[in-house]
Amino acid sequence: MTDPEARDPADRSSRLFDLRLIIGAMFTLYGLVLIVAGLADGSAEIAKASGIRINLWVGIGMLILGVLFLLWARLRPLRLEEPSAAAQADDAAGSAG
Repeated sequence: MTDPEARDPADRSSRLFDLRLIIGAMFTLYGLVLIVAGLADGSAEIAKASGIRINLWVGIGMLILGVLFLLWARLRPLRLEEPSAAAQADDAAGSAG
């Protein structure tokens, strides 16, 4: 079986610039960093945040958001739309004249 992405390089290249992948990757990465920082917080940092492990909770939120963006990009990939009939007619008229 052939991979549908291998057949159409234009469709594959359009996915390279999907902002959902970039945003999802950045939120996931920063979320993981904040989770590690939140787990390593000392009592002074926790006391400054009124007893809340703010790095941990914000990191978990960012990780969830990043994973949702990555899932969205995976489940609903970008597709190039076919040009309309009017655009095809304009292209044909422009190349013929």
